[in-house]
Amino acid sequence: MAIKYVPYYPDPVEGQAILDNFKRMLKYKGAGDVKRRLERGMPLYELKKVETVGKNPNGNMLIRGECISACAYLKEQGIEVDLIYIDPPFASGADYAKKVYIRRNPKVAEVIAQAGKELDIEELKTFEEKMYGDIWRKEDYLNWMYENLMAIKSVMSETASIFVHLDWHIGHYVKILMDEIFGEDKLINEIIWYYPDNFQGNVKGFATNHNNIFWYSKNETYISNKVIIPLDKPVKRDKRIWSKELGKLVSARNDDGTLIYEEFTEKKADDVWTIGQTSVTKSTSNEYMDYPTQKPEELLRRIIEASTNEGMLVADFFGGSGVTAAVANKLGRRFIHCDIGINSIQTTRDRLIADKAEFDIYEIKDGVSLYRNPTQTMEKIKKLIPGLKNEKSLGDFWAGAISDSKLGLVPVYIPNLMDSSSKLLDKAMMFRIMHEAIPDLPSNVKKAIIYYVDVDNLEEIQKFIDDEEDVIIEIELRDLKDILDDAVFEDYAEFKVSKVQESLIPEYIVEITNFQSDRVSRKIDEYNQKGYANTLITSDDEDIEDDDYEDYNEDGENVVPSKKKFTPILISETGLELIEYISLDCTNQDGVWHSDSEIKIDKLGYVIVNGTKTKNFWDGTIKCEKKPLRLKIRNICGDETIWNLSV
Repeated sequence: MAIKYVPYYPDPVEGQAILDNFKRMLKYKGAGDVKRRLERGMPLYELKKVETVGKNPNGNMLIRGECISACAYLKEQGIEVDLIYIDPPFASGADYAKKVYIRRNPKVAEVIAQAGKELDIEELKTFEEKMYGDIWRKEDYLNWMYENLMAIKSVMSETASIFVHLDWHIGHYVKILMDEIFGEDKLINEIIWYYPDNFQGNVKGFATNHNNIFWYSKNETYISNKVIIPLDKPVKRDKRIWSKELGKLVSARNDDGTLIYEEFTEKKADDVWTIGQTSVTKSTSNEYMDYPTQKPEELLRRIIEASTNEGMLVADFFGGSGVTAAVANKLGRRFIHCDIGINSIQTTRDRLIADKAEFDIYEIKDGVSLYRNPTQTMEKIKKLIPGLKNEKSLGDFWAGAISDSKLGLVPVYIPNLMDSSSKLLDKAMMFRIMHEAIPDLPSNVKKAIIYYVDVDNLEEIQKFIDDEEDVIIEIELRDLKDILDDAVFEDYAEFKVSKVQESLIPEYIVEITNFQSDRVSRKIDEYNQKGYANTLITSDDEDIEDDDYEDYNEDGENVVPSKKKFTPILISETGLELIEYISLDCTNQDGVWHSDSEIKIDKLGYVIVNGTKTKNFWDGTIKCEKKPLRLKIRNICGDETIWNLSV
């Protein structure tokens, strides 16, 4: 439950077109709910520090949680941001997945090293894991984005700017919202980021090779530094001088009237950028982070240099691969990175470690951070609710229904964890459920179950339901956290801790002898099952003799192996190839994590030691100079587990 509610920025600005969302000039479903949430304020939750890196005198932060909750904390603490760059979901309708690589088992890596063989990337065993689905109803997206932009404006300094990075799917609608929130006169530029190295083949029409970035200021006064870029080829132009007599620029000439030319090798940047390209998302790039929505550092460098000075605070509330924080750090700016996904926090953390940055990592304790990302949490929730099945006849609002022997079909509502507006069950949400969702249910429905993650005031909500005479079906409220609390499965590890005294300074060695991860194993099992299923031919196929059939699939169809080949992912008995990262805390026995020694195993099996890349294969151990107190292991999917050590 939220500690309190922090006020948003005062009423939105009304532009010349009076684009006031509250007056419904821009009409879309649910806009009235936004007004009620804005009047209530931003939910403020406990913010827990989970790790500290270096002394961090500048207060740099990585925050796992939602934009609105992060802004509530910043505003409560009086922290103002000088530049915001956000690359939020594009409402593109696409699913984004992370490719998960099985690491080399130390024993196998040792053999490869002895043979002097280089690993081929094609040899690696991989499977994909869905990170998030960028699938929205337009109205839901606009409501969500409106509230996020209002929250962001609440923490902007008086001279701050905001850059919002989108594309053709929804950008034009968001620009209207920004006109309303910041004012039409606060639009500085619409920047076109053009990437000519992205080739599209079979398209009807012209290939889509650009994104849109909207640059708005909070006030008339803002930071705008001149950005000079080199020209591909020098350009000659006749020299211009100011003529007081004529009151205009005129061409300069010699005494004989010949034009005087000057050569230009650079110019001031305009609003069409071809920097960075998209090659950073390819494995050949030095910047490649294997993150699906990664943007090039050069793009953020131009934005940060153009709109901030050294020492200013830069924030990205949809931080992704951490490019904003990384570039801000390199340019001498302070930074805040925020994202709801743990993979984003881990990717950014490791990236900043390599850059020798100092920062603290926090988690917003809002009850939805059990799994690596909201998509996985939503999928897990549906499996944990006994008897829940999809029911298309109920519409998109309902997650499904339970069949009850006495009551019949019981619709079930689960808040969408991708949409912060539905996470909190308050009177506004309950009003919507009772007056929009329930009236659309079939007439024979007698009961509905409403799950919530957070609730404004449970007693008041229940009274609100009881006092509503128009709703004649039973409504049962259930806390979603009761289900999630029973679903935590930590990884298992066996290890040996030893002390070696080979010199004046002793060295401690922790050897991992066994590692098992139920979550990763389930993912691998799913991958193998799908792979085997794709190699089977069903009885619908022609030219198959009866004697060829060997089995039945789950639909009862005869199946026979096809000519397709499938190589399953097999894990060794020790399971060490499921480990991505190991850290030792020699400072704290509990509480905030301090990584005194860490290694990360890259996808080829090479070890990155304390942020420095090596060409050594992992040997199953990690070393440190001080006595280790705690051990942290991250599996290849991103789950982290901590063990206390005793020597």
